Amino acid sequence: MVHHLRAAGTSFVLDARGTGVPVVVHWGADLGALSITDLTALADSAVPAIPPSSVDIPLRLSLLPTAREGWSGRPGITGFRSGGTTAALDLRLTEVSSAGPLTLALLLTDAAFGLNLCTDLELSVQGVLRLRHTLTNTANSAFELGSLDVTLPVPDRAAEILDFTGLWSHERRPQRSTLGHGVWSRESRHGRPGHDDAFLTVAGSIGFGFRAGEVWATHLAWSGDKRSWAEKSSLGASTVGSGELLAPGELSLAAGESYASPWTVAVYSNAGLDGLSARLHPWIRSWPAPAPRSRPVVLNTWEAVYFDHDLPTLIRLADVAARVGVERFVLDDGWFTGRSDDRRALGDWFVDSEGWPDGLHPLIDHVRDAGLDFGLWVEPEMVSLDSDLARQHPDWVLGPDGAPTWRFQRVLDLDNPDAFAWLLARLHALLTEYPISYLKWDHNRDLLAGSAHRQTASLYRLIDAVRESHPGVEIESCASGGARIDLGILSRVDRVWTSDTNDPLERQAIQRYTGVLVPPEYLGGHLGAATAHTTGRTADLGFRLATALFGSAGIEWDLTQASEAELASIAEWVGRYKALRPLLHSGTVVRADPSDPALELHGVVSADRAAAVFAYVALAAPLAALPAPIRFPGLDPERSYRVTPLALGGAPRTVQDAPPGWLGGGGITLPGSVLALVGLPAPLLSPEQAAIYTVDAEP
Repeated sequence: MVHHLRAAGTSFVLDARGTGVPVVVHWGADLGALSITDLTALADSAVPAIPPSSVDIPLRLSLLPTAREGWSGRPGITGFRSGGTTAALDLRLTEVSSAGPLTLALLLTDAAFGLNLCTDLELSVQGVLRLRHTLTNTANSAFELGSLDVTLPVPDRAAEILDFTGLWSHERRPQRSTLGHGVWSRESRHGRPGHDDAFLTVAGSIGFGFRAGEVWATHLAWSGDKRSWAEKSSLGASTVGSGELLAPGELSLAAGESYASPWTVAVYSNAGLDGLSARLHPWIRSWPAPAPRSRPVVLNTWEAVYFDHDLPTLIRLADVAARVGVERFVLDDGWFTGRSDDRRALGDWFVDSEGWPDGLHPLIDHVRDAGLDFGLWVEPEMVSLDSDLARQHPDWVLGPDGAPTWRFQRVLDLDNPDAFAWLLARLHALLTEYPISYLKWDHNRDLLAGSAHRQTASLYRLIDAVRESHPGVEIESCASGGARIDLGILSRVDRVWTSDTNDPLERQAIQRYTGVLVPPEYLGGHLGAATAHTTGRTADLGFRLATALFGSAGIEWDLTQASEAELASIAEWVGRYKALRPLLHSGTVVRADPSDPALELHGVVSADRAAAVFAYVALAAPLAALPAPIRFPGLDPERSYRVTPLALGGAPRTVQDAPPGWLGGGGITLPGSVLALVGLPAPLLSPEQAAIYTVDAEP
């Protein structure tokens, strides 16, 4: 029959009549409540003409397109039998089942070749579509899998492509192009998504933005090697797809073995990129929470002290942190045996007896007595060649002797059962001996050796095992900053480190685009020192505070060196963050489409649209002396709102002789329709400044 999954303004129609691989008839805007007769007519009407010089059957895109159907684009599955027989599959639909109105499970079988394939489809109540394939080898000989991907059709008007690239400390740089005939393909071979991760592949109507345009987006929920693409065939069809990137010979299925592809997450929006966030964020928030969702204010010691771990210094730092309202103190790299710099000791996960003769207890006791909980940095997947672990177990180190190091370290083979058990035991010992509430779990290099598939699967097993033994411990995923941010790792952690840069100018774009997929409460953003360690750029305190407000806020600065005035401003900011945290971490993220690329507006609107907080940001000098008005998206047009400036760290610098009239009175009350369509005259901010506004509905 023809199946219609429908939720939250999205429809997915699948033609599963007959015994062939089911065909995707429609994925996109809601088609309304269709009868069986309507659905049958829709599926029949979608059968295309047969063009000249082509296969003599109508070309219809199935869930697993192959050359057998006449598809000359990227195939849904590749592989061969041991001995050289290439898969030319004749999969037949044998069963369709459903666990509910928004799920489908399809079983396809090729009895002659000896393969079964199950495709799972789920449409969430938020309109998020998930698909994956599970392949089982039913023959006696091994099947060498080359690829197993999810492919979805998009209409011809989805002619513009957006995805992302980047560098260390400069992640999530958008890049756009027009889709012509052929494939726009992005592949990651880092053993992690990487700083240049495509992140989201978005196909949309020409000129789509944050608030307007139709878009179809895919994301692979996988933390290893992967690929994503958009393709426009000269035959007429356009597709988007994704799948795990398998190395030749990496995945051999013995008789009876199965492989489940990672979930492809697919989202449609008729309201631009913000429409994607409006589906993805509540869906992610609906996941079972491994730990409490409320994100405490963190102080991380890395840029405060680096490797100089000295108990009196750290105690002073903890005291100042408590004074300004910090809720969690995280001891970063440098606490374990022999770790005096980044060239040694990774893998020796024992507290350094020379630097910490009484263990970490004196520091943790002081931190907890000051009212903070305690977190600890670890990098479990890595090993230094100059370490007891590498000397005792060289066979646990991935790669041949003489292979290049990266940050002076190599990768520990998590697929080795002995290495896995040893590492799990060390983490268990630390979490048992010390009252650790939080692990900052780092990953500071590409894999470059071994199997990315097995390493990633073993990482997931390791995190799951730690979670099972210590369910109250929260985990932050860090990978040289933002090199491993995906929905595979996000389902196992409570926070991600968005980037290694605390430079607020760089952070504005990084947070803006990472936040299309990931809700703000997961995005770690810290107040750093005035001069950023990664760029050398100096920024005002107010700009740094405004940037770090919109996420999972923290501090990475030696507060013992801050002035009394700075500490007072930080304490006020922490208090404001705590007051706004329920809104920031549950509301709808909105971003205006700027007419001037130097000026941006973003904010969060509460679910009931009774309150909001916005940041108006000057990244550079504007194009005009009088910039366009500030228009506030996402408000209820029928309600009146009070717009009030909120100074953090002092008022932002301006280049105006007098402020706009509405600011002279400290704010204004107007209907939401006026604020969204007409807006308010903007202050003339100096470059690298931000103005914060709270917006509250009138009773």
